[in-house]
Amino acid sequence: MTPARRKNLERLLRPRHIALVGGRDAEVVAGECARIGYSGPVWPINPNRDQIGGHKCHARIDDLPAAPDAAFLAVPVDVAIESVAALEAIGAGGCVCYTAGFGELGEDGARAELSLIEAAGDMALVGPNCYGLINYLDQVALWPFAHGGDCPGYGAAIVTQSGMLSSDLTMNQRSVPLAYMISAGNQSVLCLEDFIDVLVDRKEVRAIGLHIEGLRHVRRFAEVALKAAHTGVPIVALKTGISDMGAQLTVSHTGSLSGTDELYQALFDRFGIIRVDSPAQMLETLKFLCVAGAPGGRRLAGLTCSGGGATMLADHGERLGLDFPQPEPATAQALRNALPHTATVSNPLDYTTPIWGKCDRVAPVFKTLLGGEHDAAVIVQDYPLDGLDADKQSYLNDAKMFIKATGAAGIPAAVVSTLPENIDPETRNMLRAAGVAPMQGLPEALTAIASAAWFSERRRALEQNRPALHEFAGTPKDAQLIDEWQAKKHLKSAGLAVPDGQMVSGARAGEAAEAVGFPVALKMASVRLVHKTEAGAVALNLESKNAVNSAVAQMRKDVRQHEAAAVTDIFIVEAMEDTPVAELLVSVRNDENFGLAMTIASGGVLVEVIDDAATLLLPVSFDDIDGALARLKVGQLLRGARGRASADRGVLVDALQALAGYVANHASLIAEIEINPLFVQPDRVVAVDALMRVAADQKNPRRQVP
Repeated sequence: MTPARRKNLERLLRPRHIALVGGRDAEVVAGECARIGYSGPVWPINPNRDQIGGHKCHARIDDLPAAPDAAFLAVPVDVAIESVAALEAIGAGGCVCYTAGFGELGEDGARAELSLIEAAGDMALVGPNCYGLINYLDQVALWPFAHGGDCPGYGAAIVTQSGMLSSDLTMNQRSVPLAYMISAGNQSVLCLEDFIDVLVDRKEVRAIGLHIEGLRHVRRFAEVALKAAHTGVPIVALKTGISDMGAQLTVSHTGSLSGTDELYQALFDRFGIIRVDSPAQMLETLKFLCVAGAPGGRRLAGLTCSGGGATMLADHGERLGLDFPQPEPATAQALRNALPHTATVSNPLDYTTPIWGKCDRVAPVFKTLLGGEHDAAVIVQDYPLDGLDADKQSYLNDAKMFIKATGAAGIPAAVVSTLPENIDPETRNMLRAAGVAPMQGLPEALTAIASAAWFSERRRALEQNRPALHEFAGTPKDAQLIDEWQAKKHLKSAGLAVPDGQMVSGARAGEAAEAVGFPVALKMASVRLVHKTEAGAVALNLESKNAVNSAVAQMRKDVRQHEAAAVTDIFIVEAMEDTPVAELLVSVRNDENFGLAMTIASGGVLVEVIDDAATLLLPVSFDDIDGALARLKVGQLLRGARGRASADRGVLVDALQALAGYVANHASLIAEIEINPLFVQPDRVVAVDALMRVAADQKNPRRQVP
């Protein structure tokens, strides 16, 4: 985004004057501006009408009294392009192009979109094919439908790639404070990252919500995500549209283990972006962040007036990694003195119904429990339906004492209803005004709190180390597979150990086995034999020369039956490795959007059996790799399971860092390296099998073998 366009985007977001180009839809926008309270001049442009929304119409854009800061276009494609050019010529700030029929419709639409981009120049253009934007802070609604949402002077800025979703989000009945709602549409000029870059600079924006279908500029997105984290503005992302990797990766296991969605997850993890899996979870997470704020850690105090509620808190919290620290002895004794004799002192605490709603009884209980070391606090309350108000004051009394106690403790707090609908608008707004988040749904609330705590942890890590993505050198052109022997030569150059062995013709295989030392493994080498086991191209634990020669003959038959074109007279004879502590699959590949990415997974036969993989974007630190290993199921084997030997994690991590560095140094030549399995021994790692794709001009011709 150029400096001029950034300045124009700021004008568009907070316009002093608005132009409306169109007819019926423009009239709706005029009405929405009036309804939200916009007080600046509105200038409709329509040669066939006298007025729109009570505002006098101008025949042409050139007739406007001044260059508008913002415009809304609801006209056919050709007229939209002409209007953008005219607005740019008079110095307008920006526009919302509601018009559809551009890149989303194929080649003709794509050409029209290029014309639109050219016409815009440095003007800030939202869309096309979008709903527009709502600025709740400054009462601006460039929006072609009735909208909901409210703003208490601060809130979340939500940017979506779906118009209907953005409209649905404005209609939420969850008391989420909203600062902005932006429907980005085709993002022909302004992309998600441009909006983030500007919105994080507004102090009223306490969190940003994103609906992402795809990112065009991953590195630019990473830059603004890092800026948001350092500014202290959490980003909450709802990612939809999980894509498969391209055909170039279908030959390896990596394509199934780590597709595009896993790369997005790696991006989010790296830059502290909270990922959610539903619009409701997005709204609840944004609500907690905006109203209560992100807790500094995972220590939670829980209050309920029900044993079942306390159990649910503990169960959900444990699954999410939240900690309910138990009261210290002195605190426990003070609680016993303040509670009815039927109460059990614990955290979460069921303070029981005998003192429910009695301010003088619950206040000392809440104050005592919250006197411990906690990062946040919740109280579970499901309010009665309208008309059943006899007990409502008791709920409100406890809520007010909770507000007072958490305020004194200085920690983020939430009132949580077990069911999403069991907290009425009046109560929600009262809690929000007090700085306590009215959270709707117990699982959603605890997930939001755990996510907010994760953001705080990640932000601290980002403060210590400003991560970047590997400088992208472009993906290798026409990458092709090389055989296992050549791939292992690259691995040796990277500093990884490979089994002792020789590459020979079939006639020399027995002699080579004697030289290597029995027992041996025999493999047929061919670029067409990506998965050798399925083709019958591997024989293990061969104990004699005769066994090797017999295996050569059988292998030729088996491979010919599998795929005749794959048969070669090139064999790899290697020493058998000892049974490992664990087997891993490790790959590093070059993605055209994300750059270099490393995948670590359970290897060997487990690749096809369990879903156990982690993907990291390069460059990677020691802690990045160590953390990924700790998250894997196979990590239990690495630590030594059921009395078995453990692996030296430092040696393993060093080897994986060396591999990542080697690929990074040869990124213009290497498209992908996959090791499967990587044997992890107690004190060393060995690459037992490998495949590799390299730039076409780097592929060695088939060489003569003895």
